[in-house]
Amino acid sequence: MQIPSNPLSSLTASQLDGQQNSGEQLQAARDGKQPDELKEAFHDFVGQTFFAEMLKAFRSTQQPAAYFHGGRAEEIFQGQFDQLLTEELSNSSAEKIADPMYELFMLKRKP
Repeated sequence: MQIPSNPLSSLTASQLDGQQNSGEQLQAARDGKQPDELKEAFHDFVGQTFFAEMLKAFRSTQQPAAYFHGGRAEEIFQGQFDQLLTEELSNSSAEKIADPMYELFMLKRKP
């Protein structure tokens, strides 16, 4: 896998590593003081964290089916599917959650 020179320009390669990289991207964007990249990293971090916890809570309420449970392999692929679903949900609607939080975050940083 080729890692881009600017990790914020293409988040798909770094999103494979999960939410920890989103926090690292947020810190890198904050250090670089580039508002557009900071806002994008903020949206990714907030969205992925929110939707990941939501899906995690949803999955904890489900019981495995008696006859159609795939065992450990299904659990692994379910985790990968949940990560992909989290990324897509974050890309499509994270700004609705993250925009107010971003504005509050930037209030203290504006001169």
